[in-house]
Amino acid sequence: ILSPFNFTRRKTGSHDVTFKVAYCGICHSDLHEIRNEWKYSQYPLVPGHEIVGSVVEVGSEVKKFGVGDRVGVGCMVWSCQQCDSCSKEEEQYCEKVVWTYDSMDVDGSLTFGGYSSFMVCDQRFVLKIPENLPFDAAAPLLCAGITVYSPMQYFQMTEAGRSLGVVGLGGLGHMAVKFGKAFGLKVTVISTSPQKEKEAREDLGADHFVISKDEKQMQAAAKSLDYIIDTVSADHPLEPLLSLLKLNGKMVLVGIPDKPLCLPSAALIAGRRFVGGSSIGGVKETQEMLDFCGKHDICCMIEKIPMDYVNTA
Repeated sequence: ILSPFNFTRRKTGSHDVTFKVAYCGICHSDLHEIRNEWKYSQYPLVPGHEIVGSVVEVGSEVKKFGVGDRVGVGCMVWSCQQCDSCSKEEEQYCEKVVWTYDSMDVDGSLTFGGYSSFMVCDQRFVLKIPENLPFDAAAPLLCAGITVYSPMQYFQMTEAGRSLGVVGLGGLGHMAVKFGKAFGLKVTVISTSPQKEKEAREDLGADHFVISKDEKQMQAAAKSLDYIIDTVSADHPLEPLLSLLKLNGKMVLVGIPDKPLCLPSAALIAGRRFVGGSSIGGVKETQEMLDFCGKHDICCMIEKIPMDYVNTA
Protein backbone atom coordinates (compact mmCIF):
# COMPACT_ATOMS: atom_id res chain seq x y z
CA ILE A 1 0.00 0.00 0.00
CA LEU A 2 1.30 3.42 -0.90
CA SER A 3 1.25 6.06 1.79
CA PRO A 4 2.36 9.68 1.27
CA PHE A 5 5.72 10.72 2.65
CA ASN A 6 8.01 13.62 1.99
CA PHE A 7 11.24 13.23 0.05
CA THR A 8 13.39 15.74 -1.77
CA ARG A 9 14.68 15.47 -5.32
CA ARG A 10 18.26 16.53 -5.91
CA LYS A 11 18.85 19.97 -7.35
CA THR A 12 19.24 20.24 -11.11
CA GLY A 13 22.83 19.35 -11.96
CA SER A 14 24.74 20.56 -15.00
CA HIS A 15 23.65 17.51 -17.04
CA ASP A 16 20.16 17.17 -15.56
CA VAL A 17 16.66 17.85 -16.81
CA THR A 18 13.96 18.68 -14.28
CA PHE A 19 10.33 18.34 -15.31
CA LYS A 20 6.92 18.62 -13.72
CA VAL A 21 5.20 15.23 -13.88
CA ALA A 22 1.95 15.34 -15.83
CA TYR A 23 1.12 11.62 -15.96
CA CYS A 24 2.64 8.36 -14.75
CA GLY A 25 1.47 4.95 -15.91
CA ILE A 26 0.69 2.13 -13.51
CA CYS A 27 2.84 -0.78 -14.67
CA HIS A 28 2.45 -4.39 -13.55
CA SER A 29 6.05 -4.12 -12.36
CA ASP A 30 4.82 -1.63 -9.76
CA LEU A 31 2.53 -4.30 -8.31
CA HIS A 32 5.34 -6.86 -8.17
CA GLU A 33 7.57 -4.32 -6.45
CA ILE A 34 5.16 -3.01 -3.81
CA ARG A 35 4.28 -6.62 -2.90
CA ASN A 36 7.97 -7.67 -2.96
CA GLU A 37 7.11 -10.54 -5.28
CA TRP A 38 10.57 -10.40 -6.85
CA LYS A 39 12.16 -10.49 -3.36
CA TYR A 40 14.37 -7.40 -3.59
CA SER A 41 12.07 -4.45 -2.83
CA GLN A 42 13.38 -1.74 -0.51
CA TYR A 43 11.05 0.48 1.48
CA PRO A 44 9.91 3.23 1.52
CA LEU A 45 9.16 2.69 -2.16
CA VAL A 46 7.75 5.14 -4.70
CA PRO A 47 6.94 3.27 -7.95
CA GLY A 48 6.35 4.61 -11.43
CA HIS A 49 8.56 4.33 -14.52
CA GLU A 50 6.23 5.47 -17.30
CA ILE A 51 6.61 9.18 -16.69
CA VAL A 52 5.83 12.18 -18.88
CA GLY A 53 5.87 15.88 -18.12
CA SER A 54 7.01 19.35 -19.10
CA VAL A 55 10.54 20.64 -18.57
CA VAL A 56 10.87 23.39 -15.95
CA GLU A 57 14.68 23.60 -15.67
CA VAL A 58 17.77 22.31 -17.46
CA GLY A 59 21.41 22.16 -16.43
CA SER A 60 24.15 24.29 -17.97
CA GLU A 61 25.46 21.42 -20.14
CA VAL A 62 22.06 20.35 -21.47
CA LYS A 63 21.64 21.14 -25.17
CA LYS A 64 18.87 18.83 -26.42
CA PHE A 65 16.09 20.01 -24.10
CA GLY A 66 14.61 23.34 -23.13
CA VAL A 67 11.99 24.68 -20.73
CA GLY A 68 8.50 23.71 -21.85
CA ASP A 69 9.55 20.61 -23.83
CA ARG A 70 7.35 17.51 -23.63
CA VAL A 71 9.59 14.78 -22.22
CA GLY A 72 9.49 11.37 -20.65
CA VAL A 73 11.55 8.99 -18.52
CA GLY A 74 11.17 5.23 -18.64
CA CYS A 75 12.69 2.43 -16.58
CA MET A 76 16.29 3.71 -16.31
CA VAL A 77 17.97 6.87 -15.07
CA TRP A 78 21.70 6.00 -15.31
CA SER A 79 24.18 3.42 -16.64
CA CYS A 80 27.97 3.15 -16.63
CA GLN A 81 28.41 4.11 -20.34
CA GLN A 82 31.58 1.98 -20.43
CA CYS A 83 30.57 -1.69 -20.59
CA ASP A 84 29.80 -3.81 -23.65
CA SER A 85 26.04 -3.35 -23.25
CA CYS A 86 26.32 0.44 -23.00
CA SER A 87 28.66 0.57 -26.02
CA LYS A 88 25.91 -1.20 -28.00
CA GLU A 89 23.31 1.32 -26.75
CA GLU A 90 21.58 -1.43 -24.76
CA GLU A 91 21.85 0.28 -21.39
CA GLN A 92 19.13 -1.90 -19.88
CA TYR A 93 21.61 -4.80 -19.75
CA CYS A 94 24.35 -2.79 -18.01
CA GLU A 95 25.29 -4.54 -14.77
CA LYS A 96 25.47 -1.15 -13.05
CA VAL A 97 22.21 0.24 -14.45
CA VAL A 98 20.23 2.43 -12.06
CA TRP A 99 16.51 1.81 -12.34
CA THR A 100 14.06 4.67 -12.03
CA TYR A 101 12.84 3.45 -8.66
CA ASP A 102 13.87 1.01 -5.92
CA SER A 103 17.48 1.14 -7.08
CA MET A 104 20.72 2.44 -5.58
CA ASP A 105 21.75 5.66 -7.28
CA VAL A 106 25.37 6.64 -7.89
CA ASP A 107 25.37 8.84 -4.79
CA GLY A 108 24.20 5.96 -2.60
CA SER A 109 20.62 7.14 -2.26
CA LEU A 110 17.51 5.16 -3.16
CA THR A 111 15.78 6.17 -6.39
CA PHE A 112 12.12 7.17 -6.28
CA GLY A 113 9.77 6.89 -9.26
CA GLY A 114 7.13 8.90 -11.03
CA TYR A 115 4.28 8.91 -8.52
CA SER A 116 5.47 12.37 -7.58
CA SER A 117 5.22 16.02 -8.56
CA PHE A 118 8.65 16.46 -10.15
CA MET A 119 11.42 14.36 -11.66
CA VAL A 120 15.14 15.09 -12.05
CA CYS A 121 17.07 12.93 -14.50
CA ASP A 122 20.36 12.82 -16.36
CA GLN A 123 19.72 14.14 -19.88
CA ARG A 124 21.01 10.89 -21.43
CA PHE A 125 17.91 9.08 -20.15
CA VAL A 126 15.33 11.73 -21.00
CA LEU A 127 13.18 11.20 -24.10
CA LYS A 128 11.24 13.53 -26.37
CA ILE A 129 7.51 12.86 -26.66
CA PRO A 130 6.17 13.53 -30.18
CA GLU A 131 3.87 16.53 -30.29
CA ASN A 132 0.99 14.66 -31.94
CA LEU A 133 0.72 11.96 -29.27
CA PRO A 134 -1.75 12.51 -26.41
CA PHE A 135 0.37 13.15 -23.33
CA ASP A 136 -1.49 10.77 -21.02
CA ALA A 137 -1.73 7.89 -23.52
CA ALA A 138 1.95 8.22 -24.40
CA ALA A 139 3.21 7.51 -20.88
CA PRO A 140 2.88 3.68 -20.93
CA LEU A 141 4.86 3.54 -24.17
CA LEU A 142 7.95 4.10 -22.00
CA CYS A 143 7.66 0.57 -20.59
CA ALA A 144 4.81 -1.42 -22.12
CA GLY A 145 5.51 -0.02 -25.59
CA ILE A 146 9.26 -0.51 -25.71
CA THR A 147 9.05 -3.92 -24.02
CA VAL A 148 7.30 -5.38 -27.08
CA TYR A 149 8.80 -3.09 -29.75
CA SER A 150 12.41 -3.99 -28.91
CA PRO A 151 12.14 -7.78 -29.33
CA MET A 152 10.08 -7.36 -32.49
CA GLN A 153 12.96 -5.38 -33.96
CA TYR A 154 15.81 -7.50 -32.60
CA PHE A 155 14.30 -10.87 -33.53
CA GLN A 156 13.16 -9.51 -36.93
CA MET A 157 9.47 -10.02 -36.23
CA THR A 158 8.47 -7.18 -38.54
CA GLU A 159 8.18 -8.70 -42.04
CA ALA A 160 4.86 -7.70 -43.57
CA GLY A 161 2.56 -10.62 -44.30
CA ARG A 162 4.00 -12.85 -41.58
CA SER A 163 1.87 -14.05 -38.66
CA LEU A 164 2.26 -12.90 -35.05
CA GLY A 165 0.65 -14.43 -31.98
CA VAL A 166 0.18 -12.22 -28.92
CA VAL A 167 -0.34 -14.09 -25.65
CA GLY A 168 -2.25 -12.00 -23.12
CA LEU A 169 -4.20 -8.86 -23.96
CA GLY A 170 -3.08 -6.57 -21.16
CA GLY A 171 -0.87 -3.49 -21.21
CA LEU A 172 1.98 -5.12 -23.14
CA GLY A 173 -0.30 -7.32 -25.23
CA HIS A 174 -2.41 -4.56 -26.69
CA MET A 175 0.73 -2.66 -27.70
CA ALA A 176 2.09 -5.80 -29.39
CA VAL A 177 -1.12 -6.01 -31.43
CA LYS A 178 -0.84 -2.34 -32.43
CA PHE A 179 2.80 -2.66 -33.47
CA GLY A 180 2.07 -5.91 -35.28
CA LYS A 181 -0.65 -4.28 -37.36
CA ALA A 182 1.59 -1.26 -38.06
CA PHE A 183 4.30 -3.61 -39.37
CA GLY A 184 1.75 -5.31 -41.64
CA LEU A 185 1.59 -8.61 -39.75
CA LYS A 186 -1.39 -10.92 -39.43
CA VAL A 187 -2.11 -10.84 -35.71
CA THR A 188 -3.68 -13.57 -33.58
CA VAL A 189 -4.53 -12.82 -29.95
CA ILE A 190 -4.24 -15.84 -27.63
CA SER A 191 -6.13 -15.38 -24.37
CA THR A 192 -7.83 -17.27 -21.54
CA SER A 193 -10.62 -14.65 -21.52
CA PRO A 194 -13.34 -15.06 -24.19
CA GLN A 195 -14.76 -11.65 -23.28
CA LYS A 196 -11.65 -9.98 -24.71
CA GLU A 197 -12.38 -11.08 -28.27
CA LYS A 198 -14.51 -8.05 -29.10
CA GLU A 199 -11.77 -5.67 -27.93
CA ALA A 200 -9.09 -7.61 -29.78
CA ARG A 201 -10.93 -7.63 -33.08
CA GLU A 202 -12.93 -4.41 -33.09
CA ASP A 203 -10.77 -2.00 -31.09
CA LEU A 204 -7.30 -3.27 -31.98
CA GLY A 205 -7.83 -4.84 -35.38
CA ALA A 206 -6.60 -8.35 -34.56
CA ASP A 207 -7.18 -10.81 -37.41
CA HIS A 208 -7.83 -13.88 -35.25
CA PHE A 209 -8.64 -14.72 -31.63
CA VAL A 210 -7.86 -18.05 -29.95
CA ILE A 211 -8.97 -19.13 -26.48
CA SER A 212 -5.98 -20.99 -25.08
CA LYS A 213 -8.17 -23.18 -22.83
CA ASP A 214 -10.11 -24.45 -25.84
CA GLU A 215 -8.28 -27.52 -27.17
CA LYS A 216 -10.13 -27.51 -30.50
CA GLN A 217 -9.24 -23.89 -31.17
CA MET A 218 -5.62 -24.51 -30.24
CA GLN A 219 -5.42 -27.58 -32.48
CA ALA A 220 -6.96 -25.65 -35.37
CA ALA A 221 -4.28 -22.96 -34.93
CA ALA A 222 -1.36 -25.44 -34.78
CA LYS A 223 1.70 -24.44 -36.82
CA SER A 224 0.03 -21.22 -37.99
CA LEU A 225 2.33 -18.59 -36.48
CA ASP A 226 5.77 -17.31 -37.42
CA TYR A 227 6.24 -15.41 -34.17
CA ILE A 228 4.79 -15.27 -30.66
CA ILE A 229 5.19 -12.57 -28.03
CA ASP A 230 4.25 -13.96 -24.61
CA THR A 231 3.36 -11.10 -22.27
CA VAL A 232 1.86 -13.14 -19.42
CA SER A 233 3.38 -12.56 -15.98
CA ALA A 234 1.57 -15.45 -14.25
CA ASP A 235 2.47 -19.14 -14.25
CA HIS A 236 1.30 -20.81 -17.49
CA PRO A 237 2.27 -23.75 -19.72
CA LEU A 238 4.53 -23.05 -22.70
CA GLU A 239 4.13 -26.33 -24.61
CA PRO A 240 0.64 -25.56 -26.01
CA LEU A 241 1.90 -22.18 -27.22
CA LEU A 242 4.98 -23.67 -28.89
CA SER A 243 2.71 -26.00 -30.87
CA LEU A 244 1.29 -22.91 -32.61
CA LEU A 245 4.66 -22.03 -34.16
CA LYS A 246 5.65 -22.99 -37.68
CA LEU A 247 9.05 -24.46 -38.54
CA ASN A 248 11.77 -22.02 -37.39
CA GLY A 249 9.17 -20.08 -35.39
CA LYS A 250 10.26 -17.71 -32.64
CA MET A 251 8.70 -17.07 -29.25
CA VAL A 252 9.83 -14.19 -27.04
CA LEU A 253 9.02 -13.99 -23.35
CA VAL A 254 8.56 -10.50 -21.92
CA GLY A 255 6.45 -11.25 -18.83
CA ILE A 256 8.16 -12.23 -15.57
CA PRO A 257 6.20 -14.85 -13.60
CA ASP A 258 7.32 -15.23 -9.99
CA LYS A 259 7.85 -18.98 -10.54
CA PRO A 260 10.09 -20.65 -13.18
CA LEU A 261 8.33 -21.81 -16.35
CA CYS A 262 8.73 -25.33 -17.74
CA LEU A 263 10.41 -25.32 -21.16
CA PRO A 264 9.79 -28.65 -22.97
CA SER A 265 12.81 -29.42 -25.15
CA ALA A 266 10.90 -31.84 -27.41
CA ALA A 267 8.54 -29.08 -28.52
CA LEU A 268 11.54 -26.96 -29.53
CA ILE A 269 13.47 -29.71 -31.27
CA ALA A 270 10.48 -31.05 -33.24
CA GLY A 271 9.98 -27.80 -35.14
CA ARG A 272 13.40 -26.14 -34.79
CA ARG A 273 11.66 -23.51 -32.75
CA PHE A 274 13.36 -20.78 -30.75
CA VAL A 275 12.55 -19.23 -27.37
CA GLY A 276 14.16 -16.03 -26.17
CA GLY A 277 13.65 -13.21 -23.73
CA SER A 278 13.90 -9.45 -23.87
CA SER A 279 13.97 -6.56 -21.41
CA ILE A 280 12.64 -3.10 -22.37
CA GLY A 281 15.04 -1.30 -24.77
CA GLY A 282 17.95 1.12 -24.78
CA VAL A 283 17.49 4.89 -24.81
CA LYS A 284 18.14 5.25 -28.56
CA GLU A 285 15.71 2.47 -29.43
CA THR A 286 13.08 3.87 -27.07
CA GLN A 287 13.28 7.22 -28.84
CA GLU A 288 12.99 5.42 -32.18
CA MET A 289 9.89 3.66 -30.86
CA LEU A 290 8.35 6.96 -29.75
CA ASP A 291 9.06 8.49 -33.15
CA PHE A 292 7.53 5.43 -34.85
CA CYS A 293 4.43 5.87 -32.69
CA GLY A 294 4.26 9.54 -33.62
CA LYS A 295 4.52 8.69 -37.32
CA HIS A 296 1.81 6.01 -37.16
CA ASP A 297 -0.42 7.66 -34.51
CA ILE A 298 0.07 4.78 -32.07
CA CYS A 299 -0.59 5.27 -28.38
CA CYS A 300 -1.90 3.25 -25.46
CA MET A 301 -5.46 2.49 -24.46
CA ILE A 302 -5.73 3.92 -20.97
CA GLU A 303 -7.99 4.51 -18.02
CA LYS A 304 -7.12 7.84 -16.44
CA ILE A 305 -7.41 8.04 -12.65
CA PRO A 306 -6.77 10.70 -9.99
CA MET A 307 -3.75 10.26 -7.77
CA ASP A 308 -5.84 9.64 -4.64
CA TYR A 309 -7.26 6.50 -6.31
CA VAL A 310 -3.84 4.96 -6.94
CA ASN A 311 -3.94 2.41 -4.08
CA THR A 312 -7.24 1.01 -5.32
CA ALA A 313 -5.93 0.95 -8.89
